[in-house]
Amino acid sequence: MFGKKDKEMMRKETPIEKSEIKAFLGPGSQFDGKLVFNEIVRLDGAFRGEVTSRDTLIVGESADIQADVEVGTLILSGRFRGNIKASARVELRAPADIDGSIETPALSIEDGVTLNGTVTMKRAGDTGSSSAPAAEKK
Repeated sequence: MFGKKDKEMMRKETPIEKSEIKAFLGPGSQFDGKLVFNEIVRLDGAFRGEVTSRDTLIVGESADIQADVEVGTLILSGRFRGNIKASARVELRAPADIDGSIETPALSIEDGVTLNGTVTMKRAGDTGSSSAPAAEKK
């Protein structure tokens, strides 16, 4: 009834959250320390410390994170306390609860997210140097 071509057309795209995750900290797990990775990682447990990567960090709804995070992309749905620096983008998905600072060139926030802190948005590749003229010395 269905040929190979029909089956390929019916197949749905798998979201990034399920398709390419290389490491996972599950609900009920706790980790203190420094996490460095090169591919997609998902945290659903408690994490305290530092996270560094050029790739994607996914923080699930059950996660409780207290950390300084520097990643390429952050997708956040859980509880977060600390500082976020993302070189590509930050996605805040309900019911995320954030206290801290966010620095990113692109930010999306769903309804139902609680954000208490500061947001700094710079263009990708921007070094933060000001284009305003320097004050003259007297």
